[in-house]
Amino acid sequence: MYELNLPKYEIRLGGTKEKPEIFDFLRRRFVKLTPEEWVRQHFVHWLTEQKGYPKGLLGNEIELRVGEKRLRCDSILYNTNTQPRMILEYKAPTVPLSQKVFDQIVTYNLLLNVDYLTISNGLQHYCCRMDYEHNSYEFLPDIPDYKNL
Repeated sequence: MYELNLPKYEIRLGGTKEKPEIFDFLRRRFVKLTPEEWVRQHFVHWLTEQKGYPKGLLGNEIELRVGEKRLRCDSILYNTNTQPRMILEYKAPTVPLSQKVFDQIVTYNLLLNVDYLTISNGLQHYCCRMDYEHNSYEFLPDIPDYKNL
């Protein structure tokens, strides 16, 4: 897999050579190992192990419904009242973090109205804080520690 701009962690791999899997400690099961999943697992471990995010407040592959249409958020951080607080979107390291990626996460936010939007391809990471009062957002210099949200 790819070398990422994220700390290494003790990776649990499974499956077969033809169908490799990686353990998702939030979903508590092995999932298909794709480049995007590689980024997700590294990012979520970084958030919990280095940034102090409680693993009990994070969820992976969260389904949203808009009428008959189904969308899937890569990860969501909830507050202690189970209200969504941050949407996280991951891309493979080969996918540039473009306006199109940002537009995708903004679409999810039309339903959730979270405080923070975060995108990462494992090499670059961006987080912005939403300001609904002024109908704007501010890109942060780094992904904030949980205690600073």
